[in-house]
Amino acid sequence: MGLPAAQGSKTPWGSEANKRLPGWRTDMRIAGYAAMRGEAPLGGPVSLRATFTFPRPKHHFGTGKNADRVKDSAPGWKTSAPDLDKLVRALGDALTGVVIRDDALIVDLAVTKIYGQTPGVVVKVRPLH
Repeated sequence: MGLPAAQGSKTPWGSEANKRLPGWRTDMRIAGYAAMRGEAPLGGPVSLRATFTFPRPKHHFGTGKNADRVKDSAPGWKTSAPDLDKLVRALGDALTGVVIRDDALIVDLAVTKIYGQTPGVVVKVRPLH
């Protein structure tokens, strides 16, 4: 799925400022269609769990023979941009009409932003009764 893209500001002309967003949102929609296996989007309240994973910067790794090892001092949580709320906005819009009828149906939300080897997002959507 690639590096997650945030949905942030619009340009003065109304398009997305983040040029990577349309492609990433399309990838999320394709994955959503595959997960739904032809089922209609969920129409009631849902719980959403998502973990956004980003690649570590080079300074998180050792040097020389330790170049492939993460330093003990390297953080596990990604506390830099993009903002988590902007990632959630992009994901909610990508899921709308595919996995859920509308992102307003998300009534329970747990989201994390971490470093890992494979950039992307793992999403779990569960209907609530």
